[in-house]
Amino acid sequence: MDNFLLIILFLLIVCVDFCFGDALFSNFHPVVWIGSLITGLETFIYPADENRKKEFYGGLLLTVVVVVTSYIVVKVGLFVSSSLGAIIYYPLFFYLGYSAMACGGLACEAKNVLKTMQNDGLIEARTALARIVGRQTDTLEEDEIYRAVIETVAENLSDGVIAPLFYFLLGGLPLTWAYKAINTLDSMLGYKDRRYIYFGRSAAYLDDVANYIPARLSAGLILVAAFFQGLDWRSGWRILCRDRRAHASPNCGYPEAAMAGILGLRLGGDNYYHGQLIKKPFIGDAIEPVSRLHVSRAIRNLYLSSVIFVVIMVLMWLLID
Repeated sequence: MDNFLLIILFLLIVCVDFCFGDALFSNFHPVVWIGSLITGLETFIYPADENRKKEFYGGLLLTVVVVVTSYIVVKVGLFVSSSLGAIIYYPLFFYLGYSAMACGGLACEAKNVLKTMQNDGLIEARTALARIVGRQTDTLEEDEIYRAVIETVAENLSDGVIAPLFYFLLGGLPLTWAYKAINTLDSMLGYKDRRYIYFGRSAAYLDDVANYIPARLSAGLILVAAFFQGLDWRSGWRILCRDRRAHASPNCGYPEAAMAGILGLRLGGDNYYHGQLIKKPFIGDAIEPVSRLHVSRAIRNLYLSSVIFVVIMVLMWLLID
């Protein structure tokens, strides 16, 4: 595929994602198949007896198999479809590219929490929020729900939007889906409970490595988008420099700190996960009380940050051509 056709198809994918989210192929999503592969392999690989070394190397084997398989399947699928003609290749390319995008879907879920809060009240909004966060939501108050939405928008801007685009720029769809496999592995195995503390360690570490550049890139994009929004990007830079490491993850603190700074909010803090209180430091300063207006600003920043990076990608392709 030459660069002109790549750009046209890529822009079509982005536009469809922005308009429809993940609604088109929600029942036939590749991530579901990757998740099924992980579950099936875990059944066979996880050691029957408690053995830290076996658990670690079993998890390492599973991680390698899933990532390599995802890369090869996409690579071979695109190669074979290209030999069958444009009528097969372009729909497959669109399907894989669109399925890898998450900007529209993330924005839709965030807007749905706002809409549910407005129309149905606090209890239903907690249920809507539970679709997009890992923390317990059944006791959260209105301001805590808004804060949780903003945090997940910032975090998922990095690993759900910018990271797939970044790896698409580096290595096309095969590398993009290798990254998506890494991200799925971490979401399924990257826990610190007894079962996964060793078995999921490779997946969690690989996810940290894969998101190292995208997380920092996302923080920068948040600041640039804030400038165009008329938000306080200088405060965003200050909070980013101060609080970027105030998170258990080596990456999540970057976009969250940038988002907290531009909105004048304090994010983070303690939350319950699976009945257990997890203590977390705060990120940002509580200059303003969090409200639905801040959620709307975060969503606009999500879209604008994505558009800015898309423009950068297109310009790079044009310069290469």
